[in-house]
Amino acid sequence: MINTLLLPELREMLATHDAAGLEDFCDAMHPARAAEFMEGLTAAETWEVLQAAEPTERVEIFEYLDGERQVEILQTAPPEETCQVIARMAPDDRVDLLKLIDPAIVERLLPLLPSEERRDITRLSQYPEGTAGSLMTTSVARLPESVTVGQALEEIALQTKNHETIYYIYIVDAENHLRGLITARQLLMHLGTPDENVTDLMQRDLVTVEATDDQEVVASKVADYNFMAIPVVDHEHHLVGIITHDDVIDVLREEAEEDAYRAGAIAPLQETYLNTPIHTLSWKRGMWLSALLAASFLTVYALQSFHETLDAVKWLPLFLPLIVSCGGNSGGQSATLIITSLTGGDLTLKDWWRVLRRELLMGLLLGAWLGAIAYMGALLVVDGPTPVDKLVVPITLLLVVTCSTIVGGALPLIFKRLGLDPALMSNPFVAGIIDITGIVIYMSICWLMLAEI
Repeated sequence: MINTLLLPELREMLATHDAAGLEDFCDAMHPARAAEFMEGLTAAETWEVLQAAEPTERVEIFEYLDGERQVEILQTAPPEETCQVIARMAPDDRVDLLKLIDPAIVERLLPLLPSEERRDITRLSQYPEGTAGSLMTTSVARLPESVTVGQALEEIALQTKNHETIYYIYIVDAENHLRGLITARQLLMHLGTPDENVTDLMQRDLVTVEATDDQEVVASKVADYNFMAIPVVDHEHHLVGIITHDDVIDVLREEAEEDAYRAGAIAPLQETYLNTPIHTLSWKRGMWLSALLAASFLTVYALQSFHETLDAVKWLPLFLPLIVSCGGNSGGQSATLIITSLTGGDLTLKDWWRVLRRELLMGLLLGAWLGAIAYMGALLVVDGPTPVDKLVVPITLLLVVTCSTIVGGALPLIFKRLGLDPALMSNPFVAGIIDITGIVIYMSICWLMLAEI
């Protein structure tokens, strides 16, 4: 929702060209709040407000604007002005932003940037999406091995304004090989020994990621070790950048959104729901619904194969929805538990036997419990069949639920083993498989137990 509280004042200052008032607005507000209050302005108006701010504040507010507004500003404002913002942005953020802009505009922007920034953009742009290299920033606080604590403090004081974070300070050799890490806190704790060498204090056994590692590997390591940042190295262990915790949070959010979409049998969206065109949204939903519809024809075929049984015993169809519903729900629960555990790193493929054993036991317990409830319901609600005939329902539920929990637990593991995303085996697909299995089991039990068939 757009915050309209200060819109009248902002528009009045814009109309009267009150540069001093706009500068005071940008200076007094936290950058995030300033960006929030400007949501109701057009891209041109937003850029005019930013022009009144100090260069540092201008970049900070710009980075809090939503992605669409940033793109719109860069595509409409003069490149000679916007290049100053691009040059001051965090290296990883500006590369991500430039990938969203018309290539022709990028071609006009790049020559206006300082040569160092151009080289940095070119280097970071070469890493494929979803890798550590595409997430990292090359703005890193680093020190040579030879410095003392006193020299380190002086150098870091000079580097502070250029880096996203200086809590972790990386120690490198003359060829930029990563040798260790020291924190700003450690340096401050040793103010009393300024001549002590940082190599005597630094941590040497570092957890790192390579620039080509998948972003999920990065997120897992940062979460496991509770890092504020993690160093990125190349195959020769040169320090090439760091990935900060805020970028990891974005990865985790992105992965969670993708899993949520797939759990509902929807292809992940590239834009927000409201900004995704109807035809794109229809395709992403329709392709999976079509696959589920095709799978449902197998259910129709299974029912047709047992039409003689259904015609002979008129009360059998009454329990079909109950059977397939319990089977689909229990299988979906198992799939959700296993997918979540695999994503969180609590399970690996080596645990497959333990998973199947637990799901077998869980299926037997749940099947017996649900079967007992269903049997009591059948005795009270359905007239006609004898209590012995009605035993078909609990026996079927016991077998169907057991089968469902095993299938729901096994399929994500199988997908993981094949190198696919386990979330692809979403609840609707598990339910579709269980529908067919449940019908076959139900009809088979009926054929074995009911003499009139």
